[in-house]
Amino acid sequence: MKQIVLQASAKINLSLDITGRRADGYHELDTVMQSVSLADTVELSKTADGTISVRCDDTSIPQGGDNIAHRAALAYFDAAGLPAQSVSVFIRKRIPSQAGLGGGSADAAAVLHGLCALFSPLPEDALLRAGASAGADVPFCLTGGTLRARGIGELLSPVPVLPACSMLIVKPPIGMSTAAAYAAYDHLPTGCPPRTGALLTALEDGSLDAIGAALDNAFANASPLPAVESIRRTLRAAGAVGACMSGSGTAVFGLFADEHTARHCAGTFDGTGVACFLCHPVSTGCIPVSA
Repeated sequence: MKQIVLQASAKINLSLDITGRRADGYHELDTVMQSVSLADTVELSKTADGTISVRCDDTSIPQGGDNIAHRAALAYFDAAGLPAQSVSVFIRKRIPSQAGLGGGSADAAAVLHGLCALFSPLPEDALLRAGASAGADVPFCLTGGTLRARGIGELLSPVPVLPACSMLIVKPPIGMSTAAAYAAYDHLPTGCPPRTGALLTALEDGSLDAIGAALDNAFANASPLPAVESIRRTLRAAGAVGACMSGSGTAVFGLFADEHTARHCAGTFDGTGVACFLCHPVSTGCIPVSA
């Protein structure tokens, strides 16, 4: 095989608690993440130029060695015990950046899966370790579905799946870097009360209404942004059973019992300058679409 194309699924955080900070400066989390059908397309090809090349159709995204996908490729070859091979990675972006949707991590996961197909497969534990060395959300994106993540995001455990539903993800023009979001949280005099337990109880119950009521995000509580709160209120007023910011933001998602209501809600944002994405839950993080 000389080429493979994969879809790299975005993620949302149904809940996100920050539970502590390690001596090395990394924050520890307790979060439930969900893969969604909004996805980038990642194309990998064997080449003969002696380099790992990473390019993207969005010039605002880091290219080459500055892209997390490049780190993932190096992590793969190290884990596989192979010298770095010539490979070209081209990313067609659809997942917005600085949104809390894990677009970079999804692309890195697709690169790891793709290199396993092009060269040599890795055992699952080695694959997850390689992913964690590239980025905290990469192990989740390698696996996908509905999972609880703890530690810095690398400790994954199964939870009841999110019931079938429609989603509307809304991204305002303003962005938020992960570093800035953590800095805002660290300036709080006290932390935010944990809510992941309530979300897990709602998932076990299987009620979409209960899940919507349990959505929560410590980042949104630490640094509330007017644009984010306005979107959240609009989603709720338009029929979402729940709405919440994802990750470090600034994208906000709403859960809807049916696609018609979600699509109608998207129309209410016409002309407001935000980007809207209709999508649904998916059970995997990376999907090969051709080889």
